[in-house]
Amino acid sequence: MKVAIVGVTGYSGTVLWQLLSQHPNVTEINIYTTQADLEAVAQQFDWQTKQTVRVLPFDAGQIMADNDVAFFATPAGVTGELAEAFMANHFPIIDLSGDLRLQDPQAYQKWYHRAAEVSRETLSHATYGLTEFTATTTDYIANPGCYATATLMGLAPLLQERLIDLDSVIVDAKSGVTGSGKKLSQATHYVDVDENFSLYKLNQHQHIPEIMQQLKQWAPDMGPIQFTTGLLPVKRGLMATIYAKVTADSADVNEIIAAAFQATYMDKPFVKILANDMPDLRLVVGSNMTAIGWSYNPVTHIVTIVSVIDNLMKGAAGQAVQNFNQYFGFDETAGLAQLPLMI
Repeated sequence: MKVAIVGVTGYSGTVLWQLLSQHPNVTEINIYTTQADLEAVAQQFDWQTKQTVRVLPFDAGQIMADNDVAFFATPAGVTGELAEAFMANHFPIIDLSGDLRLQDPQAYQKWYHRAAEVSRETLSHATYGLTEFTATTTDYIANPGCYATATLMGLAPLLQERLIDLDSVIVDAKSGVTGSGKKLSQATHYVDVDENFSLYKLNQHQHIPEIMQQLKQWAPDMGPIQFTTGLLPVKRGLMATIYAKVTADSADVNEIIAAAFQATYMDKPFVKILANDMPDLRLVVGSNMTAIGWSYNPVTHIVTIVSVIDNLMKGAAGQAVQNFNQYFGFDETAGLAQLPLMI
């Protein structure tokens, strides 16, 4: 299997290249860039491999002729501008940006602050690739955002079983600094991040509409959620703490909640359920795992769900490889054998 990666200079693109390099079904990786200085892009791999990494200029026709699938690990807006030829030829795309996630171009313009380059009709054919809940995929796969992945994985079992009040959901999510991308900014400067914690994009994060879009597919009468994002002084890892009022009126609420999680995830190789215990980042960082724990308060009738992922793995490159495996019928765990970095 020959694969193309468009965009490798960011953290997600680099991790994607590392994963595909060890994938048993990948025989060749071709890297493409829209940047003029090809050598500068290639040099970032000098420390990672003894082999010379060849970086090629972006050419849609050449990519389709020389590869079987294209991953776009590019900033928002790039896939929308470059992918038209691929879509016209039904060539498979796995997009790590947000360009194919929202079915409404106006919503994309509102939340991403740029015009949508992809038509509503094309977007309607894209698959939102939350792999644990995607039975089949189209040729255009939108890889979910990191905050969306952790939040949806934590909420899905209780929402689908209608065990929570649909107007009561509050999410407090925190990510490592790599979630903000590689571009330099004051907010991600070491001096400002180290030994500090800050909120950002309060009620304005671009992952909110894709979360709501998926929640409404599961529960059309889903109400709005309160969503807060914060920046942790760590490189990678994401924790979503979710609060919701439980509607089940029973002495066996804990058993009902546990049954919902077990029924949803018991056959999912990348989900670890911790009954009445809370996961931390070390359980998942470096792996493609999602670890989920919960605790029910019988006084307030509030369930607290904690969902943790590695934002560069399950929140980006790892899930992209899962989508790749699913699309081509490979083993779901192929290329994703990494264990968490516990120490």
